[in-house]
Amino acid sequence: MAGKRKRGEGTVRLRKDGRWEGRVVVGYDEAGNPKTKNVLAKTKKECVEKLEQLKEQCDGRRPTQVRPDMPFGVWMDYWYQNFSKPRLRPTTQLGYEGWIYNHLIPGLGSIQLNRLTQADLQQFFRTIKESGRKSNAEKRGKGMADRSVRSCHAVCQMALDRAVEEKLIHGNPAAGCRLPPIKGREMQVLTQEEMRRFLIQAKAEGMYELFLLDLTTGMRRGELLALRWDDLDFATGKLRIDKQVCPVGGKLIISEPKTKAANRTIILPPAMLEVLAEYKKGIFSDLIFPSRVKPDQPIDPGYVRKRLQVILKRAGCKSVRFHDLRHTFATMSLENGMDVKTLSTIIGHVSSATTLNTYTHITDAMRQSAADKIDRGIGRAEPKPRQESVPQKPVPSTFRAHKGQRRKPGTGCVSQINDHLWEGRYSPIVNGKRMARNVYATTEAECEAKLAELIREMKAEIAALRSGASTEYPDGVSPKKKAITAYLRKHPGVTNKAKIARDLNMDRTTVQRYYDEIRAELRGEESPVPQM
Repeated sequence: MAGKRKRGEGTVRLRKDGRWEGRVVVGYDEAGNPKTKNVLAKTKKECVEKLEQLKEQCDGRRPTQVRPDMPFGVWMDYWYQNFSKPRLRPTTQLGYEGWIYNHLIPGLGSIQLNRLTQADLQQFFRTIKESGRKSNAEKRGKGMADRSVRSCHAVCQMALDRAVEEKLIHGNPAAGCRLPPIKGREMQVLTQEEMRRFLIQAKAEGMYELFLLDLTTGMRRGELLALRWDDLDFATGKLRIDKQVCPVGGKLIISEPKTKAANRTIILPPAMLEVLAEYKKGIFSDLIFPSRVKPDQPIDPGYVRKRLQVILKRAGCKSVRFHDLRHTFATMSLENGMDVKTLSTIIGHVSSATTLNTYTHITDAMRQSAADKIDRGIGRAEPKPRQESVPQKPVPSTFRAHKGQRRKPGTGCVSQINDHLWEGRYSPIVNGKRMARNVYATTEAECEAKLAELIREMKAEIAALRSGASTEYPDGVSPKKKAITAYLRKHPGVTNKAKIARDLNMDRTTVQRYYDEIRAELRGEESPVPQM
């Protein structure tokens, strides 16, 4: 007699029609009833093989039978995979998975769902508060941050709320847990003088346009880095914000904005449009702020965060987060008379209440100022005439940018040869070959001006070559490649490399090295010229 198959392996039986049938449970419906799939075969061996293939197609995972006495850890996994994960953004998924698989399941996973008590949860949250940190424990201590404890509790509470809805438990034991108090993050804003110094240094670092646009609009970092030139209408000044950059698993992905309110259109001031129009001349990408290494990809948010701190330090400003630049914009807007409703729309808050709660210190001062004006108006029948103050122009900053050894990619390099001679050099890589040109001047300023003009000329040549408007290769490209290119333009039907080599009196290996590359360029399929 054949042995009984183990639970989860499925069943195999001989049908009355002589065929073998294999059947396995692949899931359960809302009522807890099993859902099955079957396979048919002529022999038992073939049936078993087909059944194994079916189980592999179903991810080889044992289906979850939802019941009140199931382990809490199994329920957390089931809830996350089926109810929570499908509606979460990728970055939020990472957070949820951290709370569930690094903390909740290891700490409480073995307890039966219907036996989980508030005391179990309260003890668990106290434990992770004291010694629950999984990384950077040496620097930050073993205890988990208050905000992290509250986030872990929130995920747990949502999962248990669903268990109540499914009638697996009578009440949510997480509802009454005592948690660490909410501590709001200290908001920091740059002063007018700090902003002047910051932008001066940002210009020297090659990141002026990025930070100026953020201080002008208050966009979130991910929204700013996801912008494309198609999103900006220079004629009307309208800028569309409908996506964001998110780092997920070491890769950058473009996703939907944080909220529905984050999908918005704002109008840029003319001065900002002029800056962006000039900046666009040197960008060879559809992205407004492309990566300097891979022009078809956005800048990594981590890189922007690091450069921000370097620029702040060199400019002599206090250390602030990138999000504090958003706070700086909002604070300046409110202090200069912008109403809360308009500001809420510009920065993409869900409601004006969110803006009021975030910037309550500013709005309180505004309300106090309004109250003082009303009080003066009511208390004095004949208010004293006020002397109109003449607006003072901001004093130009005397700050001079720190010049480090790093220059912005695409700006070449300048070096002093002797006391009276400076050299500027620009050496981009075109089609795998480095081409270089130099300029000379008696002063550094003159050399920088000449180098800038040289770069504009060389970029125009490269752009014309890429678009097909020019057939001449810039200086620095192999003469043999130029000769092969001219030959193939004149004789497009010739594909025999040996014949090309004989006609041009060169080695066949040389023709083979350049042939495919030149053919691709002639078809207009050349790879984009890297940003310089």
